[in-house]
Amino acid sequence: MGSADEIVTIVDEHNNVVGAVTRAEMRARCLPHRSTYILVFNSRGELFVQKRSASKDVFPAYYDPAAGGVVLAGETYEEGARRELEEELGIRDVDLAWQFDFYFASTDARVWGSAFTCVYDGPLVLQEEEIESGSFMTIGDILRRQATESFTPDGLHVLRRFLAL
Repeated sequence: MGSADEIVTIVDEHNNVVGAVTRAEMRARCLPHRSTYILVFNSRGELFVQKRSASKDVFPAYYDPAAGGVVLAGETYEEGARRELEEELGIRDVDLAWQFDFYFASTDARVWGSAFTCVYDGPLVLQEEEIESGSFMTIGDILRRQATESFTPDGLHVLRRFLAL
């Protein structure tokens, strides 16, 4: 099953589950859905930034300061976050710290997100279908680069809100 065929949770304006559809239908109709955002820090306080593959269905080839993705039907936010960390970066059995929930809307997406953080210093295994490259960066470098590089707007929203905590 390809990612377009994954069954994702659809929610209403209050984040109540109202159904489930394929990812392709959710994207085509811009339906509100749930997604996870994980800020992956190393022990030096640097944040992992990934460059999304050009084949991604939303924000292709953008930089993203958060790992994560859509919550599948039947999953909790934390289950989705753990699945996405393993799929995207090969990270398993890490302590996740919940930070906040939020709503984000753009012309491309309407999403109820849940933000988490973790600290990880082990090896990373990047999912080739989703991630072109990635590296740990200082927060200052990320904030400077977002002025000249394309970053995912929802990922930047999560980072800015986290920094304001």
